[in-house]
Amino acid sequence: MRLLVLDTETTGLDPKQGHRVIEIAAVELSDRRQTGRHLHFYLNPEREIDTAAAEVHGLTWEDLKHRPRFTDVATEFITFAQGAEWVIHNAPFDVAFLDAEFERTGLPVCAGIYASLVDTLSLARESFPGKRNNLDALCERFAISNAHRTLHGALLDAQLLAEVYLAMTRGQETLTIDMGAPIPVWNVAGSAGAVQGRWSLELVQPSVEELAAHREYMEALDRESKGRCVWLRLDGVEEAAA
Repeated sequence: MRLLVLDTETTGLDPKQGHRVIEIAAVELSDRRQTGRHLHFYLNPEREIDTAAAEVHGLTWEDLKHRPRFTDVATEFITFAQGAEWVIHNAPFDVAFLDAEFERTGLPVCAGIYASLVDTLSLARESFPGKRNNLDALCERFAISNAHRTLHGALLDAQLLAEVYLAMTRGQETLTIDMGAPIPVWNVAGSAGAVQGRWSLELVQPSVEELAAHREYMEALDRESKGRCVWLRLDGVEEAAA
């Protein structure tokens, strides 16, 4: 299924108090990698922004009052996001704001747009109970560089969350995979029923599809480790030698 990693920035904390969405971004994932396709808007909230919120994202109404309103981009957003699985950190917060915006425009709320919804905050709390599970903490935990995140921003945060989600759903906290020891096969041979232990190995050649999947996995490891995937470099040396 097509995945979209979403994030919003807002004028405050509660849409029931009239707070609005001021920035929205959706980053597309396919085959467990970012495709490069995304949607990103800054929006005119038609109201002032709370000081505390502005300190988080650095945006003011002066910055945004000439931007399009949510109603101006709602149809384009729905076209892009329709039928995808949405991945959001602390999903109830963003969904509540988006639902309020859609209700103002008379369009379907989020549940009528997405195919399914994943809350990465809930996933993180299940995997790391009792630990900090905000986006910065998860980036640190999975060795994802967020040094350029001095302020919150919907597009940057969605891109970082996409990397976090891929690392989190790979089922391991590190890039090392613990493989169990191979199980020995013992052959019975010799006179008087003597048991002679030796390895019985069968050489299995990988298929073209398996080799392609292995290469794709190594490239993903290389991106996540910032170019430190030794296996990919060795593979490149062997290809050059061939």
